[in-house]
Amino acid sequence: MFHEIRFPANLSFGSIGGPERRTEIVALTNGFEERNTPWAHSRRRYDAGLGLRSLDDIEALIAFFEARAGQLHGFRWKDWADFKSCPPSRTPEFRDQVIATGDGSTRKFQLIKTYNSGPASYSRPIQKPVRATISIGVGGDEMREGEDFTVNAATGVVTLARSPGQGAEVTAGFEFDVPVRFDTDRIAVSVSSFQAGDIPEVPVIEVRQ
Repeated sequence: MFHEIRFPANLSFGSIGGPERRTEIVALTNGFEERNTPWAHSRRRYDAGLGLRSLDDIEALIAFFEARAGQLHGFRWKDWADFKSCPPSRTPEFRDQVIATGDGSTRKFQLIKTYNSGPASYSRPIQKPVRATISIGVGGDEMREGEDFTVNAATGVVTLARSPGQGAEVTAGFEFDVPVRFDTDRIAVSVSSFQAGDIPEVPVIEVRQ
């Protein structure tokens, strides 16, 4: 079960983490190698312990952990290094990401964020957009939420009131969270060690829905 609640953003601010890929490498007898991946999408991992700065932070962490029953329930996580459809210094706007091209009949579209580097690119499904930050455009014109489109903030699916015409670009701007769960059923904290600078490890891992 997933809880639509965000881990306290002030605690995730000092965390460390990012995307993880899985690559299978086979060394051939001629010295060459073959590389393949069973994963279409990366998976993110974080350590929430590094964001703890006080005993009050630990109390807030334990309360959140207990309410999620450890690993049982997923939750939202703000990745401070990557939480916008645009560069971190900008404010999201409806032209940021091309999420689809109209075919004259489809009205539902998944929010995505595309990462480009040279000739290669990767399109990441965005399933946990932040409500009230989402803007949508069709054919270069900004749409009005509630009248022209609605968004399911639990899935990242956009539903347009009218189907975009053939070839019309559907664009979007947004902030988003990462769906995660705790990757442990145990938190070990020593007050004296914490005050001496020993930070507990609190692993968090992305869940695929």
